[in-house]
Formats: sequence, C-alpha cells, structure tokens
Amino acid sequence: MVKTWRRLLQAHPRWITTTLLIPVLYGLGWLLAQPLAQVLPEASAARLSLIGTIGSLLLFILLLPSWVRQRWNSRHPWLTLGLRSRRGEPAGVVCLGYGLLRSVGLLALICFPLIFGSWGRWLGELTSGDVLNAILLCFGVGLAEELLFRGWLWGELHELAGSRLAVIAQAVIFSLAHTRFDQGVLPMIGLLTGLMLLGLVLAVQRRLDGGSLWGCVGLHGGLVGGWFALRAGLLQISPSAPEWLIGPGGPHANPLGGLIGIAALSLLLQRQLTALARAARP
Repeated sequence: MVKTWRRLLQAHPRWITTTLLIPVLYGLGWLLAQPLAQVLPEASAARLSLIGTIGSLLLFILLLPSWVRQRWNSRHPWLTLGLRSRRGEPAGVVCLGYGLLRSVGLLALICFPLIFGSWGRWLGELTSGDVLNAILLCFGVGLAEELLFRGWLWGELHELAGSRLAVIAQAVIFSLAHTRFDQGVLPMIGLLTGLMLLGLVLAVQRRLDGGSLWGCVGLHGGLVGGWFALRAGLLQISPSAPEWLIGPGGPHANPLGGLIGIAALSLLLQRQLTALARAARP
C-alpha cells in the first residue's frame, strides 16, 4: 500500500496526480458517508453531504504530510505548508489576529454604506447557536480552505508552473470554485472579480507573513464567519439593498461581488504589493 502510494506521487505527467487528488478524495468521502443513510435514516441529504465533505477533509489532512515530503522534497511538511512558523518570523497567533482585524475592516466598509444609506439597521442580536456557528465557520472554513488553496494548491502549482503563474492560477481556481454561474453575466463577472482579488490578497498576505498560513486563515475565516454573524442577527439588511453594494445572490449575497467589496480588496491588494516591494528592497 505504501509503495503504491509512493508510485502514484511520483507518476508522470505530474499534473494528472494533482488534478485527480481532490475529486478522488471527495468521492471517497461520499462513499464513506453512504452507510450512515442506513444507520441514520432521518439524516437529510445535506447532512450526509456535510459528513462526506468532513471525511474527505480528514483524508486530505492525513495524506498531506506524505504528499509534501514525496512531491516537494520537504522534510518539514507543516512548516512548508505554513501551519508552523519559522524562526524569526511572526508567530502564527499574531498573524491570525491581524488577519481577523483585516476581515473586520473589510466588513465594516460594506456595512457603513448599508446603515447610513438606510438599507440596513444595526440590531446587535446573536443567539449562542449563531455565535458558535460563526466561530466554526471562521476557523473551520478558514483553515480548511486556506490549507487547500494557499497551502496545497499553491505549492503544487509552484512545483508545476513556477511562482508567478502559481499565484495567478490559484486565485483563478479559487474564484471558479466559489462562483455560482446561474445569476446572469454581470453578477457572475462581479463575483469572479471579487473572489479572484481575494485569492490574490490571501496569497500576497502569506508572503508578507513569511510563509505563515495563519494570517490567511484569519482574513478568509473572518470574512466568512463575520458575514454569517451579520446576516444572522447583527445587521438587518433591507430587501431593497442594491446588488452593487451587497453583491449578487439575493438572500445568499456575497458582498465581495459588489462594487464596495471589489474596491476594498483592490485597495488592500495595492497596499500589500507596496509593502512587499518595500520589503524586497535591500
């Protein structure tokens, strides 16, 4: 079994193994969840799907260290992936905190026009269940997706295509994986643009943090968990709120696809690139 796994990791062309890994793991997670339909007949399809996704994630995390050792010739996989900090670099908890603060700032830029434009009303109400869900979304989705996109995918693309192309390609794949294509051309373009900018911002943030993934986890997770908390009870958004402000999607709108979200991410990316250029100067 171990020898077979090693042969698969070293198979050529290498991009085939990269392309197949996630679909295969997703399929295995789905298969592992199917027996639960017999044990728990009352479980909904959505819950079984969630269980299957969690199973796929656990398989991914279990396989990841050997993948990084064999494919990337790394002796320290978690350091290479950015979950451990190098000596002399900012601690993971510091990067996480700054990432969370950046997410709060971005969400505030979206909320202020809603409130002062009479499209939203601050309620400040959250149940304990809502708080728990927001925290789980923040750290669960943030860690899982950053490990996948800015950890594994970016590393694979770097090995296959080089550093510059890898940054752009991971952002494109990230945006395509999160965009709904049933909302019309302009909303789709807005959402693709906002998500691609977020993918670039997260990649540059990891470089600014010395390779640590935790700043990306804080920023990405904070946006997901924070927007959930706002919609769950902190902020009441009027049905007449313009799409250019809250983004496409109606009740499930993604604010990153709106003009405010795109402008805010563009400004943040510009500041990051300036900081990166300054850091590169002798």
